[in-house]
Amino acid sequence: MENGGSAAARWRFEGNERLILAGGVTVRGVLNTVIGNLDGNDTRPVIPLGHGDPSAFPSFRTSPFAEDAVCSAVRSTKFNGYSSTVGIPAARSAVAEYLSKDLPYKLSPDDVFLTIGCTQALEAIVTVLARPGANLLLPRPGFPYYEARAGFCSLEVRHFDLLPEQDWEVDLASVEALADANTVAMVIINPGNPCGNVFKYEHLKKVAETARKLGILVISDEVYDHLTFGSNPFVPMGVFASIAPILTLGSISKRWIVPGWRLGWLVTNDPDGILTKQGIVDSIKGFLNISSDPATFMQGAVPQILENTPSDFFQKIVSTLRETADICYERSKEIPCITCPSRPEGSMFAMVKLNLSLLEGIEDDMDFCCKLAKEESVILLPGFAVGLKNWLRVTFAIEPSSLDDGFLRIKAFHQRHAKKQ
Repeated sequence: MENGGSAAARWRFEGNERLILAGGVTVRGVLNTVIGNLDGNDTRPVIPLGHGDPSAFPSFRTSPFAEDAVCSAVRSTKFNGYSSTVGIPAARSAVAEYLSKDLPYKLSPDDVFLTIGCTQALEAIVTVLARPGANLLLPRPGFPYYEARAGFCSLEVRHFDLLPEQDWEVDLASVEALADANTVAMVIINPGNPCGNVFKYEHLKKVAETARKLGILVISDEVYDHLTFGSNPFVPMGVFASIAPILTLGSISKRWIVPGWRLGWLVTNDPDGILTKQGIVDSIKGFLNISSDPATFMQGAVPQILENTPSDFFQKIVSTLRETADICYERSKEIPCITCPSRPEGSMFAMVKLNLSLLEGIEDDMDFCCKLAKEESVILLPGFAVGLKNWLRVTFAIEPSSLDDGFLRIKAFHQRHAKKQ
């Protein structure tokens, strides 16, 4: 039948099941479920302790110098056209210069590939490594987007543990036990999301030595670089590139508190040229040739952003994070049902262990978070979303007074649900 007749058509298209499955468990998706439990009749402000974007809070506003750089780039009319797929030369040079300050060698602009935030950098390297039968080693707990993207690319993932009793160091014995002839890379996140840890120099060197022994590369997610406020300074994994090839992922999102600006990078730390010989560099270029670029005006602003932002801006952000990390650690001690194994030293997060045996009527971490949202208007991320069931990820990148209020409400929730002795 023509023009809307009643005969049933046999449509030959359907959705991509792998894409549906890959997007099934994401931080945003889980948080949306938790937020859906908020009580609209509660007149108190919602305390968001599950997010990774503090840009809305006055204490975390970006530098006016960064804002001026973007405005200047737009008004110059020099950046209204398409970019090169790998990034405009001036921006690549600026990123290379910025990262080289912390390295024992100098990066070339050719080592830098600009991406739409750190997320596209992650997508690029996971796609590049996804050959039939290959597997990728991921930290547990970790950032779930690695697993989601790998699943979409049919790249097997295997999880090694981070050890809470050892300041969330990598369990290198489990890395060696998991790896086989098809393992291509391992991922580390430093400073740590979700654990708030900062790896020591000696431990990072052991990671590099383990990677060399296994013949794999290290993907170092350093999106929280320099957001450290404890005894361990930030050490870029690229320092150890003479031991094993390193791919560094980063962006301006976290250090400058501008995740919506979507400007990141993927950098090859490879003084021996191994990544080039193995075809990784050409594959990265191939991926970028068939994907979108960061906004050209944002690339145009990068040199000024990296070079002109004053140090007192960074000091203020780190000082605020140090204050709120201390509040998070100390206040958690006052709530019997949660335990923070170590004081956070970096990033914007801490992991706290949930003791369900002390609570009545709480089934697991997701149930805890949903009921907390409903009863106290506090949002936390259940640990299963980052690979650790019956833990909680707490964001402390928020106004100190709001964080204090949030922990008071969590304490009240505990008292309401505590098992009777």
